[in-house]
Amino acid sequence: MNKTELIEHISTKADLSKADAGRALEAFIGAVKTTLKKKGTVTLVGFGTFAVSERAARSGRNPRTGETIKIKKARVPKFRPGKALKDAVN
Repeated sequence: MNKTELIEHISTKADLSKADAGRALEAFIGAVKTTLKKKGTVTLVGFGTFAVSERAARSGRNPRTGETIKIKKARVPKFRPGKALKDAVN
């Protein structure tokens, strides 16, 4: 499912116009981004948790040349599914 299909699904299930569903989805994505940028977490009970994880600096290898390179530390977004979502999938 892509973003357009998700907007269509939301508009059908919530009885909204596609424009309203699109704005609602954009607002949700924006809220998650803003919270994660501030190193916060977003927990949706039954669905899952969005969080930020710190990845330490490390050395890697350029696969083309075999040369050792330094990889900077990074903050990466992570999603941990909730029990209800896991149960729905299995």
